[in-house]
Amino acid sequence: MNGKIENCIINDIDEILSLYESARDLQTKKEMVVWPIFEKTFIEKEINEQRQWKLLIDNIIVCNWAITFSDKEIWEEKDKNNSIYIHRIVTNPGFRGNRYIDSIVSWAKEYAKQRNKQFVRLDTLGNNTRLIEHYTSAGFHFLGMFELTDTSNLPGHYQKENNCCLFEIDLDRTK
Repeated sequence: MNGKIENCIINDIDEILSLYESARDLQTKKEMVVWPIFEKTFIEKEINEQRQWKLLIDNIIVCNWAITFSDKEIWEEKDKNNSIYIHRIVTNPGFRGNRYIDSIVSWAKEYAKQRNKQFVRLDTLGNNTRLIEHYTSAGFHFLGMFELTDTSNLPGHYQKENNCCLFEIDLDRTK
């Protein structure tokens, strides 16, 4: 990959929101679970906490994602402060189909190791077999589909679909 990964900055917010809108359009077209409209202040908070990331090629954001270090509502007792959690991976429509997930995974593994985390984790909603295949082909282990029990503190799309697919990479097993 000839791109670079770096933290998003406040000036990226409008582009991030535009990428989310493109993702919602695609999700609607494919009859998938559709992300809600995220507030600008929500994205701003993640940027200020240095949890929004971008993959740039020729100064164009080709991918964007957020991370967190805790995700108890989804991972419940497995959340033991030993993971990074990747959320809302979105690809610029003009760059889809280039397997940027592989670059994100390489970055995430190194980022997690530098912070002494054992796992890189992510989730997706519903029984999306193509997305399951996409994430497993990038090195994630599919842990299965689980029913979320309390979605009250999660974004709106979690209230509409409580079947959640969990994925992880155990860095202790990849040494």
